[in-house]
Amino acid sequence: MSEPSAPRGGLPRPAWIDEFRAFIMRGSVVDLAVGIVIGAAFTGIVTSLVKDIFTPLAGLLIGGVDFTNLFLTLKGASVATLAEAKKAGAVTLNIGLFFNAILQFLIVSFAIFWVVKGLTRIHLREEARPAPPSKSELLLGEIRDLLAEKRP
Repeated sequence: MSEPSAPRGGLPRPAWIDEFRAFIMRGSVVDLAVGIVIGAAFTGIVTSLVKDIFTPLAGLLIGGVDFTNLFLTLKGASVATLAEAKKAGAVTLNIGLFFNAILQFLIVSFAIFWVVKGLTRIHLREEARPAPPSKSELLLGEIRDLLAEKRP
């Protein structure tokens, strides 16, 4: 562990603060934080894609079904929309919302699959390139060439 450093106030700062700072500044932690922020933004896009585009199109193809209002009333007054049922305090089984959640999961999973596949392909290309020769290998090659020139 590191020794606690003395801040301007004269009181020693606990050693865990320096350790925490070093932990947070590690590349993998920062990469993880960036990934979480981008993932949250991507989830918002996918949610809108499913809710505002795919679900209405699927409902239209099936015969005008509004998936957000596809529910069963378990207890309470039967009403036409889910919003009205929630407002009336009815207990509902929200089949349409569950369908939307499954569709969102499938889209996110499919997108992540293609991102990972692309990153793997890029990583394999980087590994396939031969590493440049080191300085010692270059020097040994020059020595070999000089010795080959001196032989009769």
